[in-house]
Amino acid sequence: MKVDFFRHGLDRDDAATVADVLASPFLTTGGVCKAVEEQLCAYFGTPHALLTSSWTSGATAVLMALAIGPGDEVIVPAMTFIASANVVEMTGARTVLVDVDPATLLVTPEAMAAAVTARTRAVIPVHLYGQMVDIAALRAALDAVSGPGQRIAIIEDCAHCFEGKLRGERPGRHSDVAIFSFYATKNVTCGEGGGIVFNSTPLFETTRETRLHGMSAIAADRFKGGTYNHWGMQRLGIKANLPDLLAALLPKQIANIDSLLTVRTDVAMRYEKAFAGSPLRLPIGVPGGTHAWHLYVIGVPGGRRDQAIARLNGAGIAVTVNYRALPELAYYSARYPDAAARSPAAMTWGRETISLPLYPGMPADQQQHVIDIVLGEVVPLVDPVMA
Repeated sequence: MKVDFFRHGLDRDDAATVADVLASPFLTTGGVCKAVEEQLCAYFGTPHALLTSSWTSGATAVLMALAIGPGDEVIVPAMTFIASANVVEMTGARTVLVDVDPATLLVTPEAMAAAVTARTRAVIPVHLYGQMVDIAALRAALDAVSGPGQRIAIIEDCAHCFEGKLRGERPGRHSDVAIFSFYATKNVTCGEGGGIVFNSTPLFETTRETRLHGMSAIAADRFKGGTYNHWGMQRLGIKANLPDLLAALLPKQIANIDSLLTVRTDVAMRYEKAFAGSPLRLPIGVPGGTHAWHLYVIGVPGGRRDQAIARLNGAGIAVTVNYRALPELAYYSARYPDAAARSPAAMTWGRETISLPLYPGMPADQQQHVIDIVLGEVVPLVDPVMA
């Protein structure tokens, strides 16, 4: 049986929203984006939001707005996608990689606070797989170790966690900014894209400029009122805005995301029930958390991960290794050779992890096929007694 890793929920009806933009004279960042930004503010309870062309471009614009560069340090978990650290490297700042909790696979406030130095300018906690780091506790931990006049910015990496919560609070409540991804496989998607929600008005205003070459006005504002309006430039920026053409796919998904979370959770719980008590490693749930279930991951210990992938693929099941630990990758291994020894939990998990298919609408027989192959062909690799 063939089982796809992911299927998006967009269909021909969504094409009508794109057609509406095509029928307008404005394709780039304009009224549609503004409406979605207002929708994000309402959903997350923040005063400001910006749409971006990707998580990566949005994070780069934020780091530029914070004027982070050579001589600065930014703390990042060792288990994450490369973009979380790459954006720091591209500024010329130093990435400080810290280990994650071996049970939840999330970076802890204590680990980030322990890595703070006089050069620390920001931290990027990652809500990995859909579970939230305790940002309120992180803020308190950072404030407790910060030097005189040192204000460490918190940049939440929410690429996996649009609809997740911790103690009833969504991302963006206790940080400076929270950054989301609308990449093709995300819970909310427009193929490529991202979004940022802000609590700080000055940081929002500055990022609005760094998001678009440093220009003081986007195209829609330059032609507001039917006349041309001059623009200026006070700082460097990049090209990171999202066009209305893609933003048009987002409103319906955002409106439906919480109801779809119930469906995602049902799929995840079938996996959880099936694999409970097996020798596979499963990340534990965060107390008080609402899991976004962006990914369902298992750990195959004993150096048998790649054999497990081969058996799953042989049964027609598409799986992936979303992330290896950053210190294992050639660039970061060479640049920060001591990071691997300081990140044993991340290194272990990065060598064991497999992401299984999970998406709303996944046929029950296909999920059962995945479960059968995992229990019948993967588990015996780890524990032959269970064969």
